[in-house]
Amino acid sequence: MAKIIAKNKDAHYSYELVERIESGLELQGWEVKSIRAGKVSLRGAFVNFKDDEAYLMGMQISQYMAVQGDELRNRKLLLHKHQLKKLKQGVSQKGMSIVAVTLKWSNGGYVKVDISLARGKSKVDKRDTIKQRDISRKIKKQYNV
Repeated sequence: MAKIIAKNKDAHYSYELVERIESGLELQGWEVKSIRAGKVSLRGAFVNFKDDEAYLMGMQISQYMAVQGDELRNRKLLLHKHQLKKLKQGVSQKGMSIVAVTLKWSNGGYVKVDISLARGKSKVDKRDTIKQRDISRKIKKQYNV
């Protein structure tokens, strides 16, 4: 079972997640140590394409001890060609983007990121999500009490 390191809670609220893909990350040594220490944030992380490769942008990994490194650097995603093609086709549709959802340790001890093809929600959809959440909480509370 994979251990979750960080979640992008804002992604579930702001986007309708269509399809999820697990991907590896190209990291430097100090970044892995910082992730192990829990000094990572996925808020605002998204995927962008450059030269037929996917890069994770906006993920912040705080510096580890005295290491001089860029906290917000673009990190290459390790994906198969068919996955890259599928993501590119999805992003080419209007209103679609790719966001990072969770960061986790795999069973082999590697850092993996779950990325999702997502469609942005409107304000009305966000309000509906909040209403549904409140209703489900009230129902659970009635059954538990």
